[in-house]
Amino acid sequence: MDLLGHYGSSDEESGDIQYKQPVSLSMISINAAPDTGFHDADPTALYTAPTATELTVNVPYHDMMRPTLGPENPFSERKLATQNIITGHVQQEAISEMDFRTQHRTFESYGYARDPSINSANLVGHTGQGMLGTGYVGNLAAAAELGGATVFDRLPKHQRPNKDLRKRRERKGDSSVLEGDNAYKGPWAGYEGDGIGEPSGLEPELQEEVQMAMHPTKTTNKLVVHVAGTETTVFHGESEHDYLGRTYMAVPQDVDVNLLGEPGTQDCFIPKRCIHTWEGHAKGVSAIRFLPKSAHILLSAGMDNKLKIWDVYHDRSLLRTMTGHTKAVRDIAFSNDGTRFLSSSYDRYVKLWDTETGQCIRSFSTGKVPYCVTFNPEEDKQHVFLAGCSDKKIVQFDINTGEITQEYDQHLGAVNSITFVDENRRFITTSDDKTMRAWEFDIPVVIKYIAEPDMYSMPAVTLSPNKKWLACQSLDNQIVVYGARDRFRINRKKRFAGHLIAGYACKPGFSADGRFVSSGDSNGNVWVWDWKTCKILKKFKAHDKVVMNTEWHPHESSKMATCSWDGKIKYWD
Repeated sequence: MDLLGHYGSSDEESGDIQYKQPVSLSMISINAAPDTGFHDADPTALYTAPTATELTVNVPYHDMMRPTLGPENPFSERKLATQNIITGHVQQEAISEMDFRTQHRTFESYGYARDPSINSANLVGHTGQGMLGTGYVGNLAAAAELGGATVFDRLPKHQRPNKDLRKRRERKGDSSVLEGDNAYKGPWAGYEGDGIGEPSGLEPELQEEVQMAMHPTKTTNKLVVHVAGTETTVFHGESEHDYLGRTYMAVPQDVDVNLLGEPGTQDCFIPKRCIHTWEGHAKGVSAIRFLPKSAHILLSAGMDNKLKIWDVYHDRSLLRTMTGHTKAVRDIAFSNDGTRFLSSSYDRYVKLWDTETGQCIRSFSTGKVPYCVTFNPEEDKQHVFLAGCSDKKIVQFDINTGEITQEYDQHLGAVNSITFVDENRRFITTSDDKTMRAWEFDIPVVIKYIAEPDMYSMPAVTLSPNKKWLACQSLDNQIVVYGARDRFRINRKKRFAGHLIAGYACKPGFSADGRFVSSGDSNGNVWVWDWKTCKILKKFKAHDKVVMNTEWHPHESSKMATCSWDGKIKYWD
């Protein structure tokens, strides 16, 4: 490098050549042959590889136990050179299936087994194999006593492990004695201690208790349960009566809508915005229903065990709260005139309430959870209601007497919905058994059984305004349509899909004129389809959780109420 400084210019015109001074460079010293510690190696010693499994020459003991030459790898976690598992080294051994089964059964029976790493079963001469160099593992005393015999080797009787466990056969008895100690048993004689022929079971006292529990005495069909003081009601307004003595049941006359007119007489439109939100339930809202005919008040059932009545017009305030259920309320149903309504709850009770006063009139229970309730829509049968229960039955109650007047028990799963069709002479039920069944009212015989291999459970059903079709919410994320007349056949041309409701009983809704079909979904959206074309017309975000109901106002042209598990009820226009 120093010689490079002596090079000058090659120009011939330059007379004097001036040499540059040498530049001293500080270099880093690099040792190309570091000390690896091999100077301690003995050239006469025999070195073996750590992974060697065979030795061709005799190596002295001190040479075999020498440490491994060379530096250790600081980044390796292996502790052994031949390590093949995380904790060490496992050496594979070949053993036949029959030999393994033999030694396994020998160990289970005698308590010892031959070490599989050796080829013979001698008790001596196998140093380092088995326990204490015997060639066996387990109970060495038993192995020495039995001579290492397996379960397939025949042993003398005095050496057999089960010599004391052999059962003694009972006597055949005297053929002339039929009963008693020496009764004839012949070839059917058992062994001592096996309990054959001896009476077994519960004691007589416990047997009586079990029989009473299995066959209770039916003294009456009245399953009405009155618990005084458990149902309460609270009115939240200033006064229950106005200056004319009217309650909130009176139809308001100061609104621009004819609330006593015929529903569906004017064309409906899809709602665009939320105009009001009712908040009052501490938990989710499972169902909402408008008051029949006028629809000026709204009834809601909550998972906070409460029932609430809301004002739809004027200030849209909370009018009344009714408590009495001890668990979440599942379903509600108004009577035809709206003066009474039913509520079914997970506390296994169906309660009849007065809409005006909020008082509980009666409580009904079958001991099972009522999933759905509905009145008979006939005017002369308003004292009869049906309840679909978790024990696969539809129970028919008489409100006046409190008795069960009929039971329909053909379903194979919990009953989810009950819908009256065909001028209220028949009703349709759906169940968790993925079937739909049609019944004649008050006759517990199925007149139509609908079940297909591709059918899913349909937990919510809604009757169309013209009473001709049934919109069934199927758990395969679609709404299927069945005819509500005699044959109850599926309409393959009507199928509303696009939403996600799997696992939820979201009830479909119809507009008052029947032009639109609506439904909530599990993401809090509301979907609206056109009835004729089955096309999606609108989808909008309504709630934070699953939307259970979409109820169209029967007299307003574009108003809809929705309820959700987020505890809110929203009114859309």
